[in-house]
Amino acid sequence: MECYNCGAKLNKENFCTNCGINVKTYKRIIMASNACYNEGLSKAEVRDLSGAAECLKTSLKFNKLNTDARNLLGLIYFEMGEAVEALTEWVISKNYQPTENRASYYLDEVQNNRSGLESINQTIKKYNQALLYCKQDSRDLAIIQLKKVVSLNPKLVRGHQLLALLYIQEGKYELAKKALRNAGKIDSNNTITLRYLKEVNSKMRENSPKKAQNEEQVSYQSGNETIIQPKYLKDNSAIGTVVNMVIGIAIGVAITWFLLVPGVKRQVQNEAKAEVLEANNTISSKNQNISALEAQIENLTKQVNDVKGSEESVKSQISSYEQLLQAYVAYTEQDIDTAGTALSNVNEEYLSEDAKAIYGTINAQVNAEYITSLYQEGYAAYNAQNFEEAIPKLEKVVELDETFEDGYALYYLAQAYRKNNDLTTAKTYYQKIVDLYPGTERAANAQNYLSIEE
Repeated sequence: MECYNCGAKLNKENFCTNCGINVKTYKRIIMASNACYNEGLSKAEVRDLSGAAECLKTSLKFNKLNTDARNLLGLIYFEMGEAVEALTEWVISKNYQPTENRASYYLDEVQNNRSGLESINQTIKKYNQALLYCKQDSRDLAIIQLKKVVSLNPKLVRGHQLLALLYIQEGKYELAKKALRNAGKIDSNNTITLRYLKEVNSKMRENSPKKAQNEEQVSYQSGNETIIQPKYLKDNSAIGTVVNMVIGIAIGVAITWFLLVPGVKRQVQNEAKAEVLEANNTISSKNQNISALEAQIENLTKQVNDVKGSEESVKSQISSYEQLLQAYVAYTEQDIDTAGTALSNVNEEYLSEDAKAIYGTINAQVNAEYITSLYQEGYAAYNAQNFEEAIPKLEKVVELDETFEDGYALYYLAQAYRKNNDLTTAKTYYQKIVDLYPGTERAANAQNYLSIEE
């Protein structure tokens, strides 16, 4: 475990032996994060994926830099068919730990599998289309889409759950139970899956034929025998004759129905297929029209941007000439600061050859005096603890000459940013000091500040 302040190795003491900061609470936080990671790992081993994901999220709340927990969370998401969430976690992990990180291997494996990426893309589109059908109360179309989804990505737990929910609404409890069992094979302790499964089992018990049969029958003992008979049995021969006639008529109607209905069904199915084909052709034609309109919009947008870019170029050219003129006037009046400021705002690309010659003459004579004056003002503001005033002046010096005063301008700029509570920007300049002036005291100090965690 490393100190969060200076990066030194910590021992059993409750303070850092290098910088002296109290790390008792920090240690507890890291231990809590590791404990949640171990619990998540244990649940993942018994395929309690949703429970493991919750433990790992808690671990990351304690320590967002726990890359082992983040990588495992990505693997769990990928196992549950949530490829986008998995890739997100791995990318974040790689940003926190660019080297020697297992996430790099996972990302390469996914990105190098083009067919897998295409399958993921199709799965997302079809799942979203199924959700849209559900919102439109088109359950049959939603079921068709979800079947395609789970065939493309059999590990998508959400797909199996939504398919089961639609089957429950349609009263197809056996199919719903099958879908939930498939989800349970992936994530054995998913709360939503277990709740749906409980509902399915309850509905199947209610619709059990045995229960209906028991309600229609009564039994009683006659000596050593058990007699079972219909609950409403009546011994009436006249009524029995009528019942038999009704049954005969019903059988005749049923035979006629079974002979005629198949043909009618086939005709309805053929008409439905023709309508679906016509609808698909209409959608395809509209999609082509939409693509053409989108191309026109893109072309017009490009033209507008080109016009805006040309207008900005003219404005920049005029501004450069105005700044050059202002610099020339200030230079003739020996106002070096104003001249230097004006020259820094001139874009040489927009100047003519004559104007460039004037710019070069003035810039060569003004630059040295301007940088020296600007550095002195910035250094004075730094010594006066006025970092907000020192930063822009020193930054301008570094922009004009990064090695000015043997790199001290760069060093004081980094110090000013750090003391102004902007460690991120300060580290950029500390790194330049380490690269440009190795072996110096400034480089050693800069290296120490680079190891401080934000």
